[in-house]
Amino acid sequence: MYSEWASLSAQITANSCGAQCFSVLNKFPASAGREVVVSVVKQLGTNLGITQNAEPSHLVKDEEVKWCMDVICFGLSLPLQEHETIKDCVNVYCEWLTALHPQPRISVPKPICEDANLYARQIINHFHNLFVPRQGESADTIKRQAVLCHRVLRTLQQTAQISQLMDRQTWDTLLLFLLAINEILLAPPTVKDDVGDQLCERVLSVLFEVWLLACVRSFPSPSMWKTLQESCAMWRHRVALVDQWNRVNLALTARLLEFSYGPAFPQLKNADEDGQLIPIGMSNDCVAQTWYRFLRMIGNPTALCSPHIISKSSHFVQWALTHEKGAETHQHPCLQQLPQIFLNAMKGISSQVDAFLGLSKTSLIGLTGGGARNAISSSSTTNAGSTGTGSGEGSAPAPAPTTPTSTSGPPSASSSINSLPLTSMGAGVELAVARPKCNSILHVFHEWLFEAAHIGGDTWRQNRKKQACEASKRPSSMIMEHRKGSISLSQPNSLNDPQSLPPTLTIDKYESGRAEAIGTLCKIFCAKKTGEEILPVYLARFYMALQQCLKITESRECDETLASILLHSSDLFRLDLDGINVLLPGFIAALEIVLPDKDLKLKTQSMVFNRTELRRSAINILLSIMVLPLHYQTLPIRDLTCETSEKMFTFIQLKSRLMNILMNALQVETDAQNTHMLLGGLLLCVQDAVTFEETELGGGNANLSHNSSGVQHHDANLLSSACSERSASLVSAGTASLGGQTTATMGAGSGSIRDTASAHDYPSLTISDDMSFEFGQELEGVTTYDNAHALFVRATYLVCHRLISSWKTDLNVSLAALELLSGLARLHIRETDTLVKIYEASQNLTIISSDALECKRAVKWICDYICYQCSRPPPAHSKDLHSTIVAAFQCTAAWLMQHPYLLQDKDCLQTVLEVVELGISGTKSQSKGTDIPKFKDEKELKPASMRVRDAAENLLTIILEQVGYFPSECGPESISSLLDELALMKHCNSMVPAAAASSEQAIAKFKYFVTENSTILALLEEPLGNDQDPQPTVTLLIRGPFGRHAWTMQLRHLPRSKSGIKYHAINPGRPIPMNDATQRLDSEQKNFPDGVDKVQPCVADYSIPTIEQMREQYGTAVIRELESLLENQSIHEKLAWAEADTSADSLSHAQECVPPTVCHEFHAARLFLSHFGFLGFETRNPQNPAEALGNPPQRPLIVLDTKSAAFAADLDRLDKLSARTHDSVYVFYVKSGQTSAQQIIANMGEESSASHDPHFASMLQTLGWPVQVSEHSGWTGFAHNSWSLKGTPEEQLKSTANELNYNGSQRVLYWADVSSEIAFVVPTSWNLRYNSDTCDSGSISSTDQIGSSNVWTRGEADSAAGLAKSKSRNLSLELDTNRRDVKEPVPPTRRKGNVTKPTLLAQAPAKIFLVWLESYEDYLNFPLEDLLAYTRTGEELQTQQLPRASDCHVIFVHSLLSGLLRVKLQGPPGRMSFATPLVDGMVLSRRVVGNLVRQTALNISRRRRLDNDNYQPPHVRRRLKVQDIVQKYKMDLSEADLLAHLFQRAI
Repeated sequence: MYSEWASLSAQITANSCGAQCFSVLNKFPASAGREVVVSVVKQLGTNLGITQNAEPSHLVKDEEVKWCMDVICFGLSLPLQEHETIKDCVNVYCEWLTALHPQPRISVPKPICEDANLYARQIINHFHNLFVPRQGESADTIKRQAVLCHRVLRTLQQTAQISQLMDRQTWDTLLLFLLAINEILLAPPTVKDDVGDQLCERVLSVLFEVWLLACVRSFPSPSMWKTLQESCAMWRHRVALVDQWNRVNLALTARLLEFSYGPAFPQLKNADEDGQLIPIGMSNDCVAQTWYRFLRMIGNPTALCSPHIISKSSHFVQWALTHEKGAETHQHPCLQQLPQIFLNAMKGISSQVDAFLGLSKTSLIGLTGGGARNAISSSSTTNAGSTGTGSGEGSAPAPAPTTPTSTSGPPSASSSINSLPLTSMGAGVELAVARPKCNSILHVFHEWLFEAAHIGGDTWRQNRKKQACEASKRPSSMIMEHRKGSISLSQPNSLNDPQSLPPTLTIDKYESGRAEAIGTLCKIFCAKKTGEEILPVYLARFYMALQQCLKITESRECDETLASILLHSSDLFRLDLDGINVLLPGFIAALEIVLPDKDLKLKTQSMVFNRTELRRSAINILLSIMVLPLHYQTLPIRDLTCETSEKMFTFIQLKSRLMNILMNALQVETDAQNTHMLLGGLLLCVQDAVTFEETELGGGNANLSHNSSGVQHHDANLLSSACSERSASLVSAGTASLGGQTTATMGAGSGSIRDTASAHDYPSLTISDDMSFEFGQELEGVTTYDNAHALFVRATYLVCHRLISSWKTDLNVSLAALELLSGLARLHIRETDTLVKIYEASQNLTIISSDALECKRAVKWICDYICYQCSRPPPAHSKDLHSTIVAAFQCTAAWLMQHPYLLQDKDCLQTVLEVVELGISGTKSQSKGTDIPKFKDEKELKPASMRVRDAAENLLTIILEQVGYFPSECGPESISSLLDELALMKHCNSMVPAAAASSEQAIAKFKYFVTENSTILALLEEPLGNDQDPQPTVTLLIRGPFGRHAWTMQLRHLPRSKSGIKYHAINPGRPIPMNDATQRLDSEQKNFPDGVDKVQPCVADYSIPTIEQMREQYGTAVIRELESLLENQSIHEKLAWAEADTSADSLSHAQECVPPTVCHEFHAARLFLSHFGFLGFETRNPQNPAEALGNPPQRPLIVLDTKSAAFAADLDRLDKLSARTHDSVYVFYVKSGQTSAQQIIANMGEESSASHDPHFASMLQTLGWPVQVSEHSGWTGFAHNSWSLKGTPEEQLKSTANELNYNGSQRVLYWADVSSEIAFVVPTSWNLRYNSDTCDSGSISSTDQIGSSNVWTRGEADSAAGLAKSKSRNLSLELDTNRRDVKEPVPPTRRKGNVTKPTLLAQAPAKIFLVWLESYEDYLNFPLEDLLAYTRTGEELQTQQLPRASDCHVIFVHSLLSGLLRVKLQGPPGRMSFATPLVDGMVLSRRVVGNLVRQTALNISRRRRLDNDNYQPPHVRRRLKVQDIVQKYKMDLSEADLLAHLFQRAI
């Protein structure tokens, strides 16, 4: 840089020697000179105003002043015993230097005031004598000398700051003087507590600060800069040099950033005193020039790793020559500080890189702060973690602990790890948007950083050997060159011999600095922006450095370099860096050291860092490479250093190692956040493997051979995460091949959602990439234990086991584990019904198992988890605990829905129902199998909480109603019947078709009852047009907490197979009468047997009195009356017989029997209610007041008054309350550089959609099923048109030109399971117009909304088509099995009016955004607040609380050049903000993005509901609505009135 300029070193030496010869008193004996000095200086000192008032100086001529200065010059060189004299000399000169001040002191001689610069230069040169170290002085006198030196330095610095008179020559003299005293004090080897050691930091700080002043007042010449650089090279064994260098560099960098990048760039915060280093008047150009010159001032910092270079000065040679035992120059004890100095230099460079990247917000004050300058602290802040040093895990940045240095002991004891940012990049530290390009930073720092990163590596050792061989051919006299401007690594071989180095200076002691350097490089490359190009030479050198640093030793220990790389490389594999995958084997080897072991093996115990953060960074790297093996498959990975292909890996070969790292890490992880991330990664792996086998392998195209005799266990610890019980043997299984067998289903109702949904035109929600299929032998050794089935088994076992053993007390981890298990339940593994035979040689047995066993075990574990949580002592019962129980019930429901065959297992069914009973009642009927069951009416209901009871009720209903039957004929979009009163009345004969549009008239045909205060029964007694087979028929609409259901019941005396037989003959005819008269034998009728008189009577025979006894007892009148009655009766009977003989109906005039007319009038409702036990009044106890007849609310049946006009509206509102949760996700596409809402919304216009990334459309198709809003009966994303069929022919016939138009006006993406619905809306400008219209109409009263003006009527063509379609079916609601794809019958039109739900939510519903980014950095400027206006659902009016941007969850997806997708999560801070499976920073395959995004959105919403104290599940809200209807419309009828009501016909 200054090679063509001359150095001023000779001038410095001349001034140093000349100062000691300036005085004429040197010609006389020392005692004579001393006496002169004492007398003269004492007199001069009295006029200064120190002890008495100042007086004007008597020196008025130049000769007088020069004579006195000769005396003072000699006085400054006196021995330190003459302290007072020297002090007076210093005082005089300091006073005379005020001649350069704007107001000189009165005691300054006149000649000096007239030519201040001339005399100031002489005074400054004379001061050199004061700083010369005196040999053999005591510590006390040395301290006195240091005090005087401080006084001089302070005076010179003050004069330079305030003087306006100094000319360029004086400035040069001052700078050369400061260089000279630094050299005389700092160039010799460090001796503890000598004057150089005491003044080291001070003289350096004054030199640098005055030099900065000179840059403003009189910019130093290139020769001066070259001299400064050469001088600093001689002082590098001083710790303070690098500390002061860092201090000045950071202060200059702060100013440089201000004018280079503007005020918006993150400010570099330095210590307050450091902020004043830069003079006020320094221009921007001057700052830039000074910054670069200071940066290059100490040369290449890597020279600090070579003690031979540092110790080549004449001072070290002199020490070596005078050493009593003889020693080499590089063996001086002060050089033991070199590793620490090297570390400090690297930290300073790292701090500057951080500043350029915009990481300065984390404050770098500790690096350059005041106090002891030999203590250097971190370049970034650290957060003390729970498992590392320190306590707490707060998110607020805390200053890092300083690392003190000492002259004794190994300097490597201070580690660089504590300087590494614990919030690893990509996991919380945001870089500046306007940061410079990576190339720009590397242009400045690459040489130093790359060399430092190679220190101690194989490449470095080879270069040192090569340079040593070259240097050995040159004469060794070059070593003794006094000053050498350029620092070279080439030295004679003898001095490079590592055997000659002391043990504290071996190359491994510099590892802390090396770790800092490689960590800084990682930070630079991780700052790459989307589309940014990095020079290939930089990438190549970086990869080589990383490969050298990632080499694992045989001891498999974690050193500082490895930890530094992992801490700073979180983003490395998700930035589209060219060729980054060549480092994959090295990084996997590093992860195998850090993650699988519970106790990390450290190379040195002095390493101080947060282990939790190290593991978190490693997990971030793991999550970014998990999908690579299945993405690149058999693509080879080349070795950077090996040219042959012997060591070449393929990506698929690394899959098993990645799986083992993940499983083992999950088994030993103790930090909640890290566990959360691992669980998300685990579901990603299993999901990716399953989807890969479904799409890529095509159901059996890869029938791979495998070892059938037994399992070949891998040498790695494959099964450490799942090695207990019998399932462990299944884990190692893999003997079942990857393909070759089609999936069989177990049980009668195990059809998957996708299988049954296909009947409803719902496409499969997976996509297949057209990738080459050339597996062959590559998969043969991998798939046997890492196919989707084995991963499923391993994951299920491991997560269930840890959930029970370790995670049950942590809310977030429990929720994440249950979310993972729910996700596993939804997977459809190819080998579902295959039996797997595993031979275990150790136990000599063969196990035959299947997936049913694994699924059953998983359900059993989840049930055990619920039991444990419920059984915890009362103090442990909290909101968090109950949230985990509720989530466990939801997880159980997911397993049972996807594996309905489990309920056919007696043990599994009993386990599940016991847990349901526990949730509802708080106890089990049988605590043990031998206990006597306790019946329901004997138990006291004490559930753990109402939330737990509601969740248990929901699971029970799913078991009874949905398992094996979902989705129904209506499709997944509804779990309720699509029939209501209007639809049923269309098919009644009594209903006039023209009047069918009125729901009030239809409701009048029904009778409404409420049972159990939660279920509304609507009974229609008219048959649905079944005149051909009249039977007592009742049609029920059952509205309960879990939906609306329609049933038709008929009272039949014969089965249907026989009831249809009819006789067509009108008169079947009679048989011919038999007129043969039979002979009747006359016989005497006897009342008693013949031998009755012979029987001996007993007392009982006399119990019945005789007629005589009666006469005696009651008198003859009673007997005569009885006789008359008998006689009259006899007469009447004779008359009746006579009359019958003469009538037409007598036997002689008999007519044929005729069947009665068919009865069309049945009181079927009464029969139904009676048969089902709703009319059991006789069971009441009149003595019990609670069961008295006059207490209608306690009756099993409550009658509703349907005559009220508002009844139909309330019923409609009940129908609008879905029995499932509903959520919306809003999808946006952000083109590169877009920051406004209008630009983003315009992307979904027809003219803009053609330029979209084609993968965006593919992702949309995997999120949900496209549905037409006009025909959709589920959640549409808008409250006003959900859960009903509606629309006009015009809307239905209108086609959408844009296939991505899912804004909710005509089409929307929809997905549902048994308990939740989710709509994916892609907003356009239509959404803003619709939302504004909705808000305007929000003030309309509810009565207006119910009015007929808001009713949409179908056109005649539509109605006719619907009627014809309906008439083609049997109208008794039987299923038409021949036409399953038609949703019959078509429901009628519903109202458009807003749904009015009770205000039950205490917070606004969570808004979830899915944002596709073309440029990843655009997430920082995403206009969340402005886009909220496009995301209204109509529910905001009911909650009276508009959603805020701070409450929104955003899932950013960025497409990488490799075809993979990078995920960024953003959401409100909180304990339960982020759900799995997506994790911030995860890299996904396109195969699984739709599925995982959907699961994450659902889990986010579930967690938000769990965290809301006032949230009520859908079935509870429906129950409350039913109770509200009961209170408004109930009729208090007595028993008689109720029975009479049953016999009344509906209108």
